[in-house]
Amino acid sequence: MTTNKRYPNLAGKLMDERVLKQTAAAHPLQTLTDQELQRGVLPITRDPQPKKCRAWVRFGPHALLVDAEVVMWNDVACGIQFTVDEKLMRCWVWSNAVAAVSAPR
Repeated sequence: MTTNKRYPNLAGKLMDERVLKQTAAAHPLQTLTDQELQRGVLPITRDPQPKKCRAWVRFGPHALLVDAEVVMWNDVACGIQFTVDEKLMRCWVWSNAVAAVSAPR
C-alpha cells in the first residue's frame, strides 16, 4: 500500500472527521455548568473576532480534539464553537483544554 505524498495528512484528517461525526451523532456534547464557570462571579469577555484553536471536547464519555474558534472566555474557561457535519456546535471547556492555532506563514 502506498501513501499520499502530496497530501500526507489527508487520510488521518478524513478518519478524524468520520469519528467526530459518528461520536456526535451517538452522544450529546457536554459543556461546563454555571457553577463551574462561576457565572455571576467572573466576567465573560466576548471576542468580536473569534480566534482559531484546537480544543478537547466531550461527547458523552468520549473526549475528542477538534478544530474550533474561541468566541468568549473568562478566567477559567473558554466558550468555543465548531462544526460537525455542517451543524454548528457550541460549548464551554476549561481554558487549559484549548490551544491557540497560529496563522500559517
